[in-house]
Amino acid sequence: MQKIETLASWIEQSETIVFFGGAGTSTESGIPDFRSAAGLYQTEQHSPYPPELMLSRSFFVKMPDIFFDFYRGKMLHPDAKPNGCHHLLAKLEEQGKVKAVVTQNIDGLHQKAGSKEVLELHGSVHRNYCMGCKQFFGLEQVMASKHLVPRCPYCQGIIKPDVVLYEEPLDQQVLISSMDAIANADLLLVGGTSLTVHPAAELVSYFEGERSVLLNMDPTPYDRKASLIINDKIGEVMDQVGKLLGF
Repeated sequence: MQKIETLASWIEQSETIVFFGGAGTSTESGIPDFRSAAGLYQTEQHSPYPPELMLSRSFFVKMPDIFFDFYRGKMLHPDAKPNGCHHLLAKLEEQGKVKAVVTQNIDGLHQKAGSKEVLELHGSVHRNYCMGCKQFFGLEQVMASKHLVPRCPYCQGIIKPDVVLYEEPLDQQVLISSMDAIANADLLLVGGTSLTVHPAAELVSYFEGERSVLLNMDPTPYDRKASLIINDKIGEVMDQVGKLLGF
């Protein structure tokens, strides 16, 4: 409880907070992560194709039917709801304290909770574009497609989710904006990430402030640099922090 009280105190004292998060931010919302014991990379080990391969650009191009079968079945969670972490960050943004949420997630839960300054390093399932005519399609339209591989009704091109696949570069403007936000923060909250996916994981090195908090169930490469470490469920922790802050 003392660590949670310290975190609440630091949030009260801070004016420029940035949150950097990964898949663990959404596990309490029912969306599995990738690398934990219950994550996709473990539970899909008996598949003929490993998830890392199926989520690559080259596999998408060569076998879009298998890609979309996996993507629709494992990556889309339209009914998932934000948890305590998403809600507290949105409330702190309303207060002017949280300046940006930098996320590796593609689920859109931060926006669903009310956050507006969200930098999506790996894109979003809610944005989809025709590879032919570049027409935009929402998630609902993709899910409603009668075909396994969604096709554009205008040119019959394949509709690709606006998510960064393996072998694809990150959006440079999103990357630069994330660097700037983290570099200018007086409190960095890092949550639900193993900090092993590069180049995203390297972003925490841009933090120049004195206080950084790591909220993760398992140890990470950033542990020795963090000012405060809380190894517990991030949604529950942020719920408690919110209560201490009067939310």
